[in-house]
Amino acid sequence: MFDQDRWQEIWSSLAKNKVRTTLTAFGVFWGIFMLMIMLGSGSGLQNGVMYGMGDFATNSVFMWTRPTTVPYKGLPRNRRFYYRNDDIKALKDNIPELAIVSPRLEGGGRNNGNNVVRKEKSGAFSVFGDYPEWNLIDPVNIPEGRFINQIDIEQKRKVAVIGKRVREVLFEKDEDPIGQYIRINGIYFQVIGVFTPKSQNMNFGGDKEQSIHLPFTTLQQAFNYGDIVGWFAMTSKPGIPVTIIEEKAQALLKERHKVAPEDDRAIGFFNLDKQYRQMTGLFAGIRGLIWVVGTGTLLAGVIGISNIMLVIVKERTKEIGIMRAIGASPAKVMSQIITESVFLTTIAGYGGLVAGVAIIELINKNLPVPENGQTMFLNPTIDFQVALLSLLILVVSGILAGLVPARRAVSIKPIDALRYE
Repeated sequence: MFDQDRWQEIWSSLAKNKVRTTLTAFGVFWGIFMLMIMLGSGSGLQNGVMYGMGDFATNSVFMWTRPTTVPYKGLPRNRRFYYRNDDIKALKDNIPELAIVSPRLEGGGRNNGNNVVRKEKSGAFSVFGDYPEWNLIDPVNIPEGRFINQIDIEQKRKVAVIGKRVREVLFEKDEDPIGQYIRINGIYFQVIGVFTPKSQNMNFGGDKEQSIHLPFTTLQQAFNYGDIVGWFAMTSKPGIPVTIIEEKAQALLKERHKVAPEDDRAIGFFNLDKQYRQMTGLFAGIRGLIWVVGTGTLLAGVIGISNIMLVIVKERTKEIGIMRAIGASPAKVMSQIITESVFLTTIAGYGGLVAGVAIIELINKNLPVPENGQTMFLNPTIDFQVALLSLLILVVSGILAGLVPARRAVSIKPIDALRYE
């Protein structure tokens, strides 16, 4: 039940020395405030990095060829080799855990000057030969037209899907690029789509907005690549680690291209799943560090409250003696001291909690809208359950902060307390 006299006594006790009470409460306020700011900042950083990845398939691995470093079956070291079209079927037939395999080939010419021309306009852009499956690994938005399809692959159509920046350079602002023709290294291609990337933090071959997608088979034929494959992008089936795909694909490709099994440098690879797990582990570590630092700061404030409650108990020794002399039980005296501690801790901590959440929300509201999918800080938030946990920590801290002074208060004999000056 609400005891008005008790709360008046608590308020009177804390108000006797306003400066001391304020400074003591500020320690708890600052501790919970900094915990909220750090938690919000940590979530903002994680959201920014994840936003930059877009819908990129994190269960993917990429493989390309490099010069061999070990002689094998009469073939010398430092030998260059290339993946071939028949490797695509071999991978699909021999690796049951494989979900998607998408070969890719990059056309030359960009580093040598403007390789793409339309009428009087020109530019230097990355040109890739892709299968439709590439859009399942690194999805893009298609605001105009469409992406490459299987018929484009089978009929080796001379069509192109261009990035947003390519459109801006080669076409007028109000001009419809769909159906228009561009010339890539002297060969004409019809524009069938314009794309904007969903992910910017994952780049393979330069700025995505300054790139052009052609059908894989068309690029091979138009630019005399024969049946060469530049590299493979592969994903595993749900629930299967990509490492299995990585190991099986490397073994198969080494066998098919007469590469020594122990030659670990002949096939370059990038396991995105492994990097993604490391990144999520890093953010988990950051969150843990934030809790350690924030809780430590809060603990310093709680210790300050415990110390000030000891001072208050000392100042009120005679008063406590009178309470005990007229029949107050030890439990009631302890309850009085602990209630004061919990009240001061909770009020100061709740103020810090509200201030921290308000600052995070203010920052969130004033953050600029990410452009081109690129940002390192986005939507800083504080989980509601985290806020409840923080309040629980405050209450428990208040109890612990008042426990030692309360035990000190009831340890003094009433007669000694009455004699205390």
